[in-house]
Amino acid sequence: MNGRVLGGICAVVAFVLDQGSKALALNAPELERGVEVLPFLNLVRVLNDGVSFGMLGGIVPWWGLIALAAVVVAWLLIWLWRAPDRLTGAALGLIIGGALGNILDRLRYQAVPDFLDLYYGLYHWPSFNLADVAIVCGAALLLWEGLRAPNGDPEIRGKDHREGNNTGG
Repeated sequence: MNGRVLGGICAVVAFVLDQGSKALALNAPELERGVEVLPFLNLVRVLNDGVSFGMLGGIVPWWGLIALAAVVVAWLLIWLWRAPDRLTGAALGLIIGGALGNILDRLRYQAVPDFLDLYYGLYHWPSFNLADVAIVCGAALLLWEGLRAPNGDPEIRGKDHREGNNTGG
């Protein structure tokens, strides 16, 4: 399986899990008040009209955020088409699937439903959803791949694997 196919599968899985979990969260009235799941995790429904962690909320119109996200997804799709290996493809697929889930929410609700609330003591991380998890995991995989590539050049690593060369040096 090449990087494009794996990336497509990861995008679809991330999108479906995100949308399914948001549908459950939106249809659970008890999440209005919040539900403690673990001593560090609550489920609490919040509609986020901003970008990451609510930044730019109320400043940039919802359609502007959709336009920006659509441009980013288009760029990521081009990158996926040229993905040098499966790890890059999987990482890009996770980011694309998460971004598409949040774009669809902005089209439907002019906001993104968040429902995961991680906390320690009185400190609460800003609420997030599974699309955000997919995006962060995809970005972490890209970072990891960049750090493990020879001389920091992922293209060299990708070419070595495609050509069957193991320079190992």
